[in-house]
Amino acid sequence: MPAPAWRKIGLLLFIPSVVLAGSFKHVNHKHWGDSYDRLFKKYSKHYFGVGFDWRWFKAQGIAESGLQPDAVSGSGARGIMQIVPATFNEIQLTNPGYLDVDDPQWNIAAAIYYDRRLYRRWSKLLPDRELLNFTFASYNAGFSRIQRARKRAGDEADSTVRAWKRVAPYSPPETRKYVRRIRGLMQQTAGQGRS
Repeated sequence: MPAPAWRKIGLLLFIPSVVLAGSFKHVNHKHWGDSYDRLFKKYSKHYFGVGFDWRWFKAQGIAESGLQPDAVSGSGARGIMQIVPATFNEIQLTNPGYLDVDDPQWNIAAAIYYDRRLYRRWSKLLPDRELLNFTFASYNAGFSRIQRARKRAGDEADSTVRAWKRVAPYSPPETRKYVRRIRGLMQQTAGQGRS
């Protein structure tokens, strides 16, 4: 039985959008715009310091929601950075000024604050070059889950267990894809110098 006409039209509209989305390969691409850059810069500077490249967090927002402030996942994660309301409420305990998970300003601020917490936890265990990989993996899958993946990857004394490429196969497939997506968005920014 042939597919209804509306299904054929939907498929025709869907295929080009998937192809087009794949062509936005870096965080500086004009498709992503600069509507939230001020917020990514502000909170990156606040939580990670002046010299830290704020575009890592923009890339994370692209990976999370395509920078869509109204995005809501099936698990209830909300906003540009896809924060679960329970996590946002926990963050509000130390940041009572973060008023609303659905407001892009507070969504981005809370996410970068949370990234900083994860980053600090990993900084006691890992070399600097691996911190962002493990931070983003933990943001996506949870700190405990990534810690368990490290244990499954090998002996804690083994220095290779401090490398994401060694631990990644033991993490959820979605998490591996997530970290790859963020890194891919940033790879092509070298030499573009947007600040």
